Amino acid sequence: MVPLDRLNEIRARFEFLEASMAEGGGDLARLGREYAELRPVVEQIDIYRALLDDIAEAETMLADPEMRDLAEEELRDLRARLPEVEHALQLALLPRDAADARPALIEIRPGTGGDEAALFAGDLLRMYQRYTEAKGWRFEILEQALTELGGVKEVVARVSGQNVFARLKFESGVHRVQRVPETESGGRIHTSAATVAVLPEAEDVDVVIDPNDLRIDTMRASGAGGQHVNTTDSAVRITHLPSGIVVTSSEKSQHQNREIAMRVLKTRLYDMERQRADAARAADRKAQVGTGDRSERIRTYNFPQGRMTDHRIGLTLYKLDQVMAGDLDEVIDALISDHQARLMAEMGG
Repeated sequence: MVPLDRLNEIRARFEFLEASMAEGGGDLARLGREYAELRPVVEQIDIYRALLDDIAEAETMLADPEMRDLAEEELRDLRARLPEVEHALQLALLPRDAADARPALIEIRPGTGGDEAALFAGDLLRMYQRYTEAKGWRFEILEQALTELGGVKEVVARVSGQNVFARLKFESGVHRVQRVPETESGGRIHTSAATVAVLPEAEDVDVVIDPNDLRIDTMRASGAGGQHVNTTDSAVRITHLPSGIVVTSSEKSQHQNREIAMRVLKTRLYDMERQRADAARAADRKAQVGTGDRSERIRTYNFPQGRMTDHRIGLTLYKLDQVMAGDLDEVIDALISDHQARLMAEMGG
């Protein structure tokens, strides 16, 4: 049973926001964001309360002999719906990650495995590009360095759309691949890995950077196979001295490179602060799904068996071709459901 006092408080806040926006007072952008976040919660509250009202009305009908049979039948149906509606309401009431609705930066780098790891990093990049296309999101590569074989040394991409970080945040970690590499002539199965980091994009209000804390260098861009080679010193490298974070961008425009590098720097600093806050809140954070721990092996892609296994929730799917083609919803939905179940357990739900 969800406490009705809490539901009343939420609805009262929603009505206050609605009235404030209609009057045009206050910070409309902030009010609008909170209003949009509360709307689905209030919709579930209204469904739940309407069902309780229907149950109460049917129960009063039991006293009428002529209506008793009809009331008993209706009560059976209404009470059968109650657990499902209560569960939906509890999910709606779960604490929200304030970054869920934000765009995300995806950083992919090869791990152990040499050229094969770099090729696998490229496969992961294409997997996320295809998933993004299927969701109707926008995928924009901000920085990319390739190997001579077409693998990925490093890539940073921005994904924007509806609830991007909410869907992608569980992808952070070590992705392991088991397959016969294209470079292997003996047909032996190799194991290699790539790391994925998914960071919520920072807003200007999240991170204030002192210009005195930055060292900005310009340099001539270069890359494997003639990638991004310029004849002018347009590439930008920004070093944040207090944290030691270094970001680079090597597109053709120096002005654009500075903007891209600052965006990535702010996002990494914002992520660092989120990680610090999360660690302070939960000592057992590493045991939780979606910790974002980039050293944690989260998933194995076994090509000979056509199998993908997510080790955090013990999920195995024998549809590796579809997964690599961007069909990620089944595994992402399972991760979100497991995360929600853990939150409900912590809340005593």
